[in-house]
Amino acid sequence: MIDDTEALEEFLARHSTDVEEAIRKAAAAEILPRFRRLAAHEVDQKSGPHDLVTDADRLAERRLAADLCALLPGSVAVGEEAVHANPASYEAIKGDAPVWIIDPVDGTRHFVHGKDGFCTLVALAHRGTVLASWTYAPVRDQMATAVRGQGAYLDGERLFAGPPEPGRDVSVAVSHPDYTTEEQKRALRALWTDGVAPRSCGSAGLEYLAIARGDTDAVAFSWEAAWDHAAGLLLVEEAGGAHLTLTGEPFRITGGNVLPFTAARDAATARRVAELLRTGS
Repeated sequence: MIDDTEALEEFLARHSTDVEEAIRKAAAAEILPRFRRLAAHEVDQKSGPHDLVTDADRLAERRLAADLCALLPGSVAVGEEAVHANPASYEAIKGDAPVWIIDPVDGTRHFVHGKDGFCTLVALAHRGTVLASWTYAPVRDQMATAVRGQGAYLDGERLFAGPPEPGRDVSVAVSHPDYTTEEQKRALRALWTDGVAPRSCGSAGLEYLAIARGDTDAVAFSWEAAWDHAAGLLLVEEAGGAHLTLTGEPFRITGGNVLPFTAARDAATARRVAELLRTGS
């Protein structure tokens, strides 16, 4: 088993393109053929009407988990749908084995309604540190990648988020109210203030990509599920951005974060949004 950082870095140098190919093949085989062709029996609810799962989610995750673990012997997979079936499997994120964190269709509601605002998210982490990430929007055929310490890229072009334009409102994508507690709602309401332009978020992965591209200034999210955040947070970091919880610490994929948290295109914006969230909490 590859279980040290140096060996994992060598694996990424040799096999990052193989991971990209595995993601593209899973999307081509299991997701795109069902886009705008889903039958009623292929869509189910999990926790409620806003929490959907489809056959595309399940089959793409199953394929990705098998292919990625075969690429890296000794690694394990933590996927959204597998964890829904067996919550205890989430604990592998805290273990010693390299872990593939998979969200097969991030933005399932968009997928179900025939909109292209969804993506496949994959991150490789080890002992709580995200080492590499892949964000693939299959309908748009966009692939964003990041390797820790080596920058963020979209379709091979380097991403630099940069600071927001001076003098304009800071754009912030905010958690859907259905996924927030009353305490979190109070914290998030603090963003409705002069100089800030909050809006409801779409796919978390695509929101992180928008930050890395400099199209959105920040997000403010109220949940911890690593499959939604691991890939995007590394992408933002490697594009020059930052992320903070209410305690002023970076978000940890292993959990125990004080929520909501923010990720932003630069450290100053992250501090500004985090301070607003603290004032409302």
